[in-house]
Amino acid sequence: MIKNAYPVQMEIAGNTAMWTRPDTGDSPVSFSVPTYSAVKGIFESVLWGPAVTIVPVKVEICAPLQFHSYYTNYGGPLRKAESVKKGNAYQLLATVMIDVCYRLYALAMPNREKAGVSEATLSWDQKTTSPGHAYQAIFERRLKRGQCHAVPCLGWKEFTPSYFGPFRENTKVQGELNFTIPSLLREVFSRGYSSPVSFVYDQNVRIENGILVFPERRVEDD
Repeated sequence: MIKNAYPVQMEIAGNTAMWTRPDTGDSPVSFSVPTYSAVKGIFESVLWGPAVTIVPVKVEICAPLQFHSYYTNYGGPLRKAESVKKGNAYQLLATVMIDVCYRLYALAMPNREKAGVSEATLSWDQKTTSPGHAYQAIFERRLKRGQCHAVPCLGWKEFTPSYFGPFRENTKVQGELNFTIPSLLREVFSRGYSSPVSFVYDQNVRIENGILVFPERRVEDD
């Protein structure tokens, strides 16, 4: 167990999810499970604080895996210049997940990246003997109340959850699921806003009995 790390957990479900595979180009296809960075973002959407870092640990798949074709008209800045000039939208085809449910697990621990942190955060950090423990307590209160720092999403911002909160009694792990993901995106910005784009992958990630355990990477103790 990592020193000064405190466990946090939550359940999230929704009608549609998109955990984009970067190798699928302009007709994106979803991974069957949320990526490491997506799990981190979901926890931080409930409670975010620069004095604490979230380390995702595992995901439990709690609904059958179903893929579905999804069409939308894209009107953003990544269109061709001519399309932008004429006001033409781009029809985007994607392969998404539907009727999803996951249980997410992570650790909250002190953040050692102090660069760019506000004076208020540094002051709070110095007065708090265990930032991870404080995060855990506040997170659990907010989760029970349905409060959030930003609306959680299931990959794409438009895919909001039908439920997020504590574990529900009737939720069951899909224990019959056993498969390997050859290459699973881990993260793109390893240090948040302070880092350049750098795609990091985990190779041959195994889902055993419906459970994905994220491969461990070095996390230094205090």
